[in-house]
Amino acid sequence: MQAARDKRPAGPDEDLPALFGQSTAVFAALAGPTHLLQAANPAFFATIGEERARTGVALAELMPELAGQGFIALLDDVYRTGRPYTGRNVRVVLGDGPGAREAYFDFTYEPHRDSANTTTGILVIGVETTQIKHAQQLMAEHRALLEQIARQAPLAEVLDGMARSIEDLTPQEVLVSVLLADADGRHLRHGAAPSLPDFYNEAIDGIATGEGVGSCGTAAHRREPVIVTDITTDPFWAEFNDLAARADLAACWSTPILARDGALLGTFAMYHRTPRVPQDTDLALARVFASTAALAIERHHIEQARAAAEARAEAARDELAEAVRTEQVLRAEAEQRAAAAAELAARMRAAAAAQAATSRPDRCQLGGTRGCTDPAEIKIADSWGDAAWGCPAHVEEAILNVRTAFIASEELGGLAAYLGR
Repeated sequence: MQAARDKRPAGPDEDLPALFGQSTAVFAALAGPTHLLQAANPAFFATIGEERARTGVALAELMPELAGQGFIALLDDVYRTGRPYTGRNVRVVLGDGPGAREAYFDFTYEPHRDSANTTTGILVIGVETTQIKHAQQLMAEHRALLEQIARQAPLAEVLDGMARSIEDLTPQEVLVSVLLADADGRHLRHGAAPSLPDFYNEAIDGIATGEGVGSCGTAAHRREPVIVTDITTDPFWAEFNDLAARADLAACWSTPILARDGALLGTFAMYHRTPRVPQDTDLALARVFASTAALAIERHHIEQARAAAEARAEAARDELAEAVRTEQVLRAEAEQRAAAAAELAARMRAAAAAQAATSRPDRCQLGGTRGCTDPAEIKIADSWGDAAWGCPAHVEEAILNVRTAFIASEELGGLAAYLGR
């Protein structure tokens, strides 16, 4: 079955040993000044490549790549002087061409002497530290990512840096992708994928979560890792086979990124150019960095929620301030209307007093201190018994502002006649 599931998530106590691995000791016995390989343990041949597993041949002939790296010269010096040599965490490139690989060793060249104390060969004893070296580098990058998260670096920057660090430090070529879940958990959006082609990232941006929807859609749906070792034969990838072929992708291992409460945050995927089955170190690496991505995404969500709350609070403060300003304007207008009404009422009382000796004046009595030269056409009165004659404009102003004022001109038909004029 191509799509495998890791049913029991490992905890940190399991992941770190898996990342740092177990060291394997290598041993080889070399004879004579040409360093003829007399014997070696299986770990030595596994390290240099089983296709080179033979004895009775000079080491420089068996492993020609060593000469250019100075190791044969070191053997010559130990053989000549009889003094042992010890190297710590020494880098060596094994093989050549596309099959070459970088490795690190702690090793000792120990001279072998005969009964006359003459050096007759060299014993090579070493421990490969490649996995430890790579794991230490990865953990250093991991600490740097945690520092980025702590100082609230942008999420895109954290995820992109995480993807690049994994791609740079893993021994085999890997292309990392992080997809982010929508709020409803039904779709996955592009988060980071620095080495995948743009057309691929665009095509899977917004992919649905669900059973059989590639590695990532299925991992998001199941809330557990989905390991597809060969995209060309796996039914989960039937819909995306052509897309994967265009992007030169042959395997995809996807791990869901989950919040502390189990909510889906996204997926962390590792793509490969050739079909490949993950090792324990690969799965441990995916879990460690999926957990780191979860921390970064959760922090991002918290910051987004905080910013949104602050924006709402600011909007509420602005609305309150606007309401206060509006209330102040309305209060000022009301006060102005009240003052105008009082002034008009005063005008009416003054006009009533002035017309006590005459039945109808010639000019408008409602102009106040400023006066009004328009003809007096309409008589108004209020409930207090005060009455005055005024022009249509001042009469209308009085009626609108003095609630007790009404048309009192009987010959004009009262208020109904005025409104229908």
